[in-house]
Amino acid sequence: MDVKSAEVGAPIQSDFEDAAIRLPLPSSVKPIRVAWRYAIGIAACHLLALAAFIPWFYSRTGVVLSIVGIYVFGTLGICLCYHRLLTHRGFVCPKWLEHSFAILGVCALQDTPARWVAIHRRHHQHADEQPDPHSPWVNFLWGHIGWLLIENDEDMRRRSAYERYAKDILRDKFYKQLERYWFVIVIASWLLFFVGGFVAELIMGGDLIAALQFGSSILIWGVFVRTVLGWHIAWSVNSVAHIWGYRNYETDENSRNNVFVGLISNGEGWHNNHHAHPRSARHGHKWWELDVTWLTIRLLMLLGLAKRVIVASPSDDPGQLIRTHGISVTPAE
Repeated sequence: MDVKSAEVGAPIQSDFEDAAIRLPLPSSVKPIRVAWRYAIGIAACHLLALAAFIPWFYSRTGVVLSIVGIYVFGTLGICLCYHRLLTHRGFVCPKWLEHSFAILGVCALQDTPARWVAIHRRHHQHADEQPDPHSPWVNFLWGHIGWLLIENDEDMRRRSAYERYAKDILRDKFYKQLERYWFVIVIASWLLFFVGGFVAELIMGGDLIAALQFGSSILIWGVFVRTVLGWHIAWSVNSVAHIWGYRNYETDENSRNNVFVGLISNGEGWHNNHHAHPRSARHGHKWWELDVTWLTIRLLMLLGLAKRVIVASPSDDPGQLIRTHGISVTPAE
C-alpha cells in the first residue's frame, strides 16, 4: 500500500474493539512459556519502585533525579541513540559520543543496543502483522508488556536474528562487548547513585543513618522509579500509539500520533509520522508536535556533533516510503 498524506491532523477513531481485526499471537511464541529472566527482573524493579511510597525513601533530590533521568537515560540513551541513531541511522555522530549515549541506553534497562535494534527493525518490517513482536492488535496488554514476558522462538538474541537485523551494529567491537558485560555497567550505575548520595550526605554533615537514608532515596527514585517510568513511557509507544490518536499519513499499519504519548516520550509518540518516514531524525512534523529528541539533535548539529541528518516533513513525498527502511540500512562510516 502506498503511503499518502491524510487530511492534516485528521483524527482517526480506533476500531480496536472490533474483534474481527484482532491479530493472533505470533506463531513463534507457541507453546506459551514464561521468559523468567525478564518476568522476574521486571517484577523486581516494579516492587523496588513501590518503595518510593515509604517516607524513609523520599528525598526531593531523588525525585528531581528521577525526572532528569528520564531525559538523560530515556531520551538520550533510548530515543536518540538506540532508536534514531542506531536503528534507523537518521544521523551520525562521533563514535565516542555514540558509545556514551549507548551506555546511557544500557542503564535504562531496555536491553542491549543490538537486541533493541533487532526487535525494532523487525517491528518495522512486520508492523501490525502476526510476526510483529509487539503489536497491540493481539491485545493491549500484549503490545504493552506481555510480549516481554513470553519466550519467543524468533528471539532477537539468536545469532541468526542478529545476522539479519543487527549485523551492522555488531561490526562494532564496543557493542559486541556490551552483549557480554552490559550488566556490569548497570550494577556500576546503581552503586554510583547510592554511593553518590551516601557520600554527599556525609559531606554535608549528616550522620551514618542520614547518609544511608539519603543514598537509599537516590537509589530508589533515581534508578528504580525512573526505570519503571521510562519503561511504561517506551511501552506506550508500542501499545497506545498503535491504537489511539490521529494520522497525518495513510500508512499500511495502524500507527497513530498520540498527543499524550508524544509529550511524555519527548517525541516518540508522533508514531504515525515515524512509520511514514522511518529514517527521519525528526518525528514531530507539525509545528505543534513538540519533539524534544529532535531539538536535542538540532543542538548537536549546532555544536558540529551531528551530521548527515535525515529529515522528513509533510512537504516530502510520502509515496517514497519503502516499508523495509527499518532494516535496509548501511552502517555509518
